[in-house]
Amino acid sequence: MHRQIAGKLTGPVTKWIVLVGVLVLLGIFGSLAGKLTSVQNNEAESWLPQSAESTQAIKRLEAFQDPNDLVTTVVYYRESGLTDEDLAAIETDATEIAKIEGVSNVITPQGAQTAGIPAPYVSEDGQVAKLDFTINRGDALWEDMPDVADEIRDITAIDGVEVYVAGAGGTTADQAAAFAGMDGRLLLITLCAVVLILLVSYRSPILWALPIFCAVVSLGIAMGVLYLLAKYADMTINGQTQFIMTVLVIGAGTDYALLLVARYREELRRHEDRHEAMAFALHRAAPAIFASASTVVVGLLCLMFAELNSTAGLGPANAVAVAVTFLVMVTLLPALLVICGRWVFWPFIPRFGTAEPTESGFWARTGNRIAPRPRKVWIFTTIALLVVALGALRLDTSGIPNDETYVAGHDVESVAGNELLVEHGLVDASSPIQIVADTDQADAVVGAMDGIEGIQQATVVAEQDGTSLILANLTADPLDDQSIEAVHEVRDAVHSVDGAHAQVGGWTAVTIDIEEASSRDNKVVIPIMLIAVMLILMGLLRALTSPLILIGTVILSFGAALGLSGLVFDLVYDRPHTDPGFPLYAFVFLVALGIDYNIFLMTRVREETVTKGTRRGSLIALASTGGVITAAGIVLAATFGALATMPLTFALQIGTAIALGVLLDTMIVRSVLVTAINLDLGGKIWWPHALDRKPPVVPPEDTSDPAPEPESVTV
Repeated sequence: MHRQIAGKLTGPVTKWIVLVGVLVLLGIFGSLAGKLTSVQNNEAESWLPQSAESTQAIKRLEAFQDPNDLVTTVVYYRESGLTDEDLAAIETDATEIAKIEGVSNVITPQGAQTAGIPAPYVSEDGQVAKLDFTINRGDALWEDMPDVADEIRDITAIDGVEVYVAGAGGTTADQAAAFAGMDGRLLLITLCAVVLILLVSYRSPILWALPIFCAVVSLGIAMGVLYLLAKYADMTINGQTQFIMTVLVIGAGTDYALLLVARYREELRRHEDRHEAMAFALHRAAPAIFASASTVVVGLLCLMFAELNSTAGLGPANAVAVAVTFLVMVTLLPALLVICGRWVFWPFIPRFGTAEPTESGFWARTGNRIAPRPRKVWIFTTIALLVVALGALRLDTSGIPNDETYVAGHDVESVAGNELLVEHGLVDASSPIQIVADTDQADAVVGAMDGIEGIQQATVVAEQDGTSLILANLTADPLDDQSIEAVHEVRDAVHSVDGAHAQVGGWTAVTIDIEEASSRDNKVVIPIMLIAVMLILMGLLRALTSPLILIGTVILSFGAALGLSGLVFDLVYDRPHTDPGFPLYAFVFLVALGIDYNIFLMTRVREETVTKGTRRGSLIALASTGGVITAAGIVLAATFGALATMPLTFALQIGTAIALGVLLDTMIVRSVLVTAINLDLGGKIWWPHALDRKPPVVPPEDTSDPAPEPESVTV
């Protein structure tokens, strides 16, 4: 049946139907792809679980403030001390800033003193002063804030004074500027890396264009589909989901293309008619590609069990993207290859009747070196990976502080401004602790916070419908350990006030809730995903032992990847802190993608075992799939490595971890560890199936479909 379907998809007429059909879909959904950014939801509430205290506080805060209000701080610094003329200029600046569209509640040093605001606006040493204001431009604020920041810089320029746009508004401006055009740049960098690798792998100046074109088509269709799902089906899409999707689609799509093209090249040597060759190639490669894509899709869907909304939303969106990529790669790519003909492989065109390369390549030699002492090899490799995994102890998943949000060497104005405020004893009022409580107990709530270190005196700032808003400014960076401990103490204190129904929000509280939700998700989602992948492997290999072995090796590979990452983050990047969701993201992608290569290898082992036995079949499988899998691993590592070009620490870390993990998996775990275990255990890996408990079955000669010879891919 598979062969019949494959033949119908790649026939002399149907190839054109497939081409036109996919291009029509691209026209429909691709036209919507550019709108995906417009339906992103990057608000804090969209990332948090509904049950989190900070989420509930955000909802109650809507009665007191517009969620689009953004407090911005302008920081003035003169090393020799601000002069009276400087302070007078700040008052003049405030008048001009108040004229900017959406600006309100401008507070200057003089205005704060007049209003009796207890928080100082000029440092004791006289070197630093600040000006606060609120800006609101509705949903357009993210796009507008970089321009607003530029306008403020023009207004506040004073000779000899360094001026920084900081606070929540400055942070938003810097983040928006960093992301501006990033999707396009990331796509371009990813494609350039993949093109270079394909040029080396295929040794053809033409062939690389087809997988790249199909990958771009996959991305365009997937983005259009996700736009509709986000707009009409309430699917959560945020910036993090979108940039991960870009590299995932390009990387996974190219991997599938490598496997299919390698099979097609084999069959072109056996079949004179290229349509027939593609029918056989698609028949053989599609099941492995389907199993690979299914593993990734199921692994991503397991994220739906996450409590953290940002994590739960990332899974379904990327699962849809991978499913679209699979469909495009087994329809459009075969059609294009058949339409183009053999010449697309130029200058190394696979001619009909020519011999396939023998088992004498690098991976064949690697297998022959493992074969004499497989047990020693897999034991030594396992110990080495366990030692490397100890580096994970250096990872700190408590969250990325403000001064580490961006990669080293990337100077960020808002970070520098916030640091100046802290160093000179001023308070960043843009990220206070926000407490909502019943009005009749508001005074008791304020009193309960007396004496808590790390916060200023709490004050009631508003009351509405029996609920009061209480603010307490932090005396340190909102993500500093001192601030986090202070929020914990505030929560304990206000929760102890009977009848207050007090809830604590604010950026620090949000960070705490994200960390707690991430910890819960790690304990819940990881086991669910392992079970799901295990079931897929059992169905594919029709065995129990080999799936257990493969799951074990992937977990070991993940641990080693975290270990390497911990060392690199700390010793090379000088960014030891990671996002609380980092371990789960790394696990999902490394396990889902790492198991792909084991699927490619083990399906070939099983195929060869039928006629040659497990040990001989393992060597043949390693030799014949080694080049393809290595090239696929390098492609995937390069695509995720492209995330390291982004200025954000989280992108740098997740890209580095996945790239290291994929290379580790393809070069060591899959090629050395799994092969050594197969050679050591032999037919026992197929238990309880009787696949290798009887003499190999030698099939009758089939000249129309001979057994595949080892394939070679230059890497």
